[in-house]
Amino acid sequence: MSAFELDERLARDTELVSTLGLCQLRILKDSRWPWLMLVPQRNGKTEIFDLKPLDQALLTFETNMVGTALKTVTGATKINIGALGNIVRQLHVHVIARSEGDPNWPGPIWGFGQAVPYEQPRQDEFIHQLLEALSS
Repeated sequence: MSAFELDERLARDTELVSTLGLCQLRILKDSRWPWLMLVPQRNGKTEIFDLKPLDQALLTFETNMVGTALKTVTGATKINIGALGNIVRQLHVHVIARSEGDPNWPGPIWGFGQAVPYEQPRQDEFIHQLLEALSS
């Protein structure tokens, strides 16, 4: 089995938070929304149905686990989950906390404005809270 290779655009736009059973859990470099990404560590996969059935089940489990933790940490009105991949073909799942009053609520986040980088202490605190919620 060859080593997992992360698409260069995903590597550029995200930072690694943790490695779960199947996926890398990554945070987007945009503080406007609590925005996470799950990337299954399987090379050459572009669709969820490309995964083996056990990996599909694990992806569903990890997505639900991360969504639950994100809602706990943020108190979001809605957790948006999507695997689009129109530009970046490598299989990845977005998990985004949305709340009334956030930038562009209730519209989509894609293509809206410019990314606002995290201030490091704020990002560190968010990741700490997220990891605590994932472990409980």
